[in-house]
Amino acid sequence: MEGLEMICFKIIAGVGAARSCFIEAMQIARKGDYEKAEQLIQDGEKEFVNAHQAHAELITNEANGNKTDVTLLLLHAEDQIMSAETIKIMALEMIEMCR
Repeated sequence: MEGLEMICFKIIAGVGAARSCFIEAMQIARKGDYEKAEQLIQDGEKEFVNAHQAHAELITNEANGNKTDVTLLLLHAEDQIMSAETIKIMALEMIEMCR
């Protein structure tokens, strides 16, 4: 596996881990453990940042004139980024509602 594929899989793995943390945070908040829920949000944010850095690498390469071929794998990776961002926003709202 090379270049673009490896970056896509880094993105997918990172945001997948982040999304899992965000979902678990909502489940834990429903049980009233807000401290653990907040820790899971922080853990998810760390995973998300790692994925975002891989995504930023693609953007930087393109800004430097190196075109990126748009593949189904890249579209999937970008979709997963958006999904994780949305779930994080919803998790933060849900945690506040549970308080």
